[in-house]
Amino acid sequence: MLRSIIVVIGLGITFWSVAQNNTTLITDVRIIDGTGIPAYSGSVRIQGTRIVAVGNLQPLSGETIVRGENQFLCPGFIDAHSHHFSSLKEFPGAAATNNQGITTIVIGQDGSSYPIDTLRNWMSRNKVAVNVASYTGHTSLREQVMGETQLLRSATPKEISAMQHILYEEMRKGSLGLSTGLEYEPAFFSSKEEVFLLASTAAAMQGRYISHIRSEDVTLSDALNEIIEIGQKTGMPVQISHIKIAQRSQWNTSAAILQQLQQARQEGVQITADIYPYTFWNSTLKVLFPSRNYTSLADATLAVTQLCDPEGSIMVHFAPMPAYEGKSLSQIAQLRKETPAQTLINLIALANTFRKENPHFNGSVETIMGKSMTENDVRNFIAWPFSVICSDGGNGGHPRGYGAFTRVLHQYVLKQALLPVETAIYKMTGLTAQHLGLQKRGVIKPGYYADLVLFNLQKIKDNASIQNGKALSDGIEKVWIGGKITWQQQQLTGNLPGVFITKE
Repeated sequence: MLRSIIVVIGLGITFWSVAQNNTTLITDVRIIDGTGIPAYSGSVRIQGTRIVAVGNLQPLSGETIVRGENQFLCPGFIDAHSHHFSSLKEFPGAAATNNQGITTIVIGQDGSSYPIDTLRNWMSRNKVAVNVASYTGHTSLREQVMGETQLLRSATPKEISAMQHILYEEMRKGSLGLSTGLEYEPAFFSSKEEVFLLASTAAAMQGRYISHIRSEDVTLSDALNEIIEIGQKTGMPVQISHIKIAQRSQWNTSAAILQQLQQARQEGVQITADIYPYTFWNSTLKVLFPSRNYTSLADATLAVTQLCDPEGSIMVHFAPMPAYEGKSLSQIAQLRKETPAQTLINLIALANTFRKENPHFNGSVETIMGKSMTENDVRNFIAWPFSVICSDGGNGGHPRGYGAFTRVLHQYVLKQALLPVETAIYKMTGLTAQHLGLQKRGVIKPGYYADLVLFNLQKIKDNASIQNGKALSDGIEKVWIGGKITWQQQQLTGNLPGVFITKE
């Protein structure tokens, strides 16, 4: 005689018996499968780490049953541009990603990365509740070959050759491709030839190129031409990181930029973009100086009139004077009895002095959330058929770290109806997997990994803000990673099934 116990978990019921089946049936759901097709009613069966069946399924004897109560079930969200990895050692449960439905993060962004062997070994020793894949960073290659004190110049042919060799080995070990952070000082002085030759190495290994382009403001046009040319010459897929227009005088030109990108695609360039749903970014003060002349009052004036709104730009972190944290650039200027332009110059000088006096200080010395985009451009970039969603976030600071994906669903699906829910999910799952070359992920289909999200669209809402960057989202009811529930009832479950994903 078979004895059974019924246990309520979350939205569903688990049937456990002595002869328990090792499968789970998620039933009574509307499936958004990650391909963009309309949602349909059905069930999904999981066995181990994989989806084994999808459709009108009947429970098996002893099977675990999770009832979705007619809510949406979709693939786990793939964050195409993430900085969450650095917090996983302290927070292995990854609430920042799980609370917004992210099951895979793609790191090694903006030109900075860890060696693949280091990542693989770390992931084997440390259990976490998110999958991780990585690019190889151009800046990290430069630091390894040229040395950290030699980065404010172009690399020599010999140095480029050495970087190509390292990149080749990293690609062989599973890196997705080459990432660049060309607007940042350590890579800003690299030549176009240097970047092209490294991209060609990644292309030869069937990899991809992703770039924080050389400028998102003053020389945006030239920066777009550079990434298009790389895609044209190498034939590899190229992706613009967190696409934006960050100069006031260029606002509302997104339609023309998208026309340029579409024209490139028609000519055979596989160019795409990722975007986060906010009008303010998170970076260093130095990116506000396109000329890299950090003592120029004229350049600082350009920065506070064209490249950021000093009243809406918040100092997130400032090691030399923590009292400035949480204050706007204008508020800091008032405290210092200076103009915002002069304050910008002086803050950079203070940060440079702090770095010199504290050579063993780890992490960033200063970080600012810069208000510099317009909602109309953000909407247009999100709606572009070849853009995908990213957070560009971490564990705290900018609210995108906890709320980017739920914000898209709340703002652009529910409130503004910019996208159908199926299209928004496609931009977070199946399309992202295509852009990154990830296999067996991003779609609800037999044989694919059981990374899944159950969500209530009517309740979905991002709550993270500038004031509270770690506020949890509403509406994400359950998250599965590799068939294990990692998030339910607004909290982590303690399961840590994340894996390291390599290029196949």
